[in-house]
Amino acid sequence: MTRLTRDDIVAGAGRRFATHGYHGTSMRDLGDDLGILGSSIYSHVGGKQELLVAVVERGAAFFEEAAAHALDGDAAPSERMRGLIEGHVGVLIDHRSEARTYLTEVDFLDESVQLRVNIVRDRYEDAFRSTIAAGIDQGAFRKNCDPRLAAIYILSILNSLDRWYDEAGRLNATEIVDDLYRFVIAALN
Repeated sequence: MTRLTRDDIVAGAGRRFATHGYHGTSMRDLGDDLGILGSSIYSHVGGKQELLVAVVERGAAFFEEAAAHALDGDAAPSERMRGLIEGHVGVLIDHRSEARTYLTEVDFLDESVQLRVNIVRDRYEDAFRSTIAAGIDQGAFRKNCDPRLAAIYILSILNSLDRWYDEAGRLNATEIVDDLYRFVIAALN
């Protein structure tokens, strides 16, 4: 039997939290998923809250990395928006457990960690707000667009993908990105 690492435990916790929620997950359940005793998990982590923090921070890091990639360079605001959409969809599809846990289980973090995660979330949302504001300033997006509200709308649409996306569905990830991009750009123009 292969010895499990802390990363294996965190990945397993992410899958379990994504499907059963933080409160619907016990260390015994997680141990069963991993093929070990639930009590053995404590040799890797201090408890379930520590696992939630690790999974949420992983999810946040994936989103931050996607935004940094989209904003790297001097692309026009519409192309940066495409990159933000593509990155967000990529995280939701490629890192589904971490992304879902990040989006749905943050309220169960201890308050100090929740504040730290919310700062990261605000920074991520600002990538969308600043891209929209730049598009307005450059005349690429309509003047009467509120960047804050538009960013909330866009992120709400993107985050809903987690609920309905099916890899075996009729559209692949690239087609979804293309369609979402056309939808968002039409709303911003």
